[in-house]
Amino acid sequence: MRKPLIAGNWKMFKTKEECLDFANELKSLYHDTDVRAVVCAPFIYLEALKSAFVGIGIRVGAQNAYFKDEGPFTGEISVKMLEQYQVDYCIVGHSERRQYFGETDEMVNQKLLRLLEGPIAPILCIGEDLEEREQGGEFLAVRNQLVGALQGVTAGMAGKLVIAYEPVWAIGTGKTAAPEQAEEMCEFIRNALEAIYGEDLADQAPVLYGGSVRPDNIARVMNMRNIDGALVGGASLNVKQFMDMIDF
Repeated sequence: MRKPLIAGNWKMFKTKEECLDFANELKSLYHDTDVRAVVCAPFIYLEALKSAFVGIGIRVGAQNAYFKDEGPFTGEISVKMLEQYQVDYCIVGHSERRQYFGETDEMVNQKLLRLLEGPIAPILCIGEDLEEREQGGEFLAVRNQLVGALQGVTAGMAGKLVIAYEPVWAIGTGKTAAPEQAEEMCEFIRNALEAIYGEDLADQAPVLYGGSVRPDNIARVMNMRNIDGALVGGASLNVKQFMDMIDF
């Protein structure tokens, strides 16, 4: 049975003081649960969060990584560097990385392959934009992103992969795909995984929904058969809201 996963993506928010205040408050509210909770924070806060969450069930994730271990890549952070801090998860291919920083399916694939060499579990983001959905091309767009990202990824490597379906038109806009829309796409993604890797892996793979998920709509989203969790943006910046979603 797949275990629910709620991952907060802080994006480029919070000062160090705000980060530590969040961690301390979350520790005071957190309790044992079957839900996996992950905080994906800016690179400079990962070490502090790992230290803050020692001994409790909250995992820490990065928001991006480069596929080369070292070299003349000013401003980049390598997977090797993240591994030194025992980061648990890393987001790959977020739509904002694709939109604002020109990440291609090929680059996402290279990052994914590098992450799958080590202990960090990738959270692979895929999803259509508004134009693709309005033109009826949402399934083709999502399938192309999924297949492109998984080039060279064997079934043995894919066992720790997390997929996050994030319709671009519902990220940071306040719009949310209807639970039925999200379920339809997550089922499509699971079927695509089955076609590539077989039924067992597809049944085990966590598929998340991301797109303006909040405490007031998460229960409906999580009630869907093929949705195993959420990749949460703005609502994850507030401790109480984040804890409410863990307790959906």
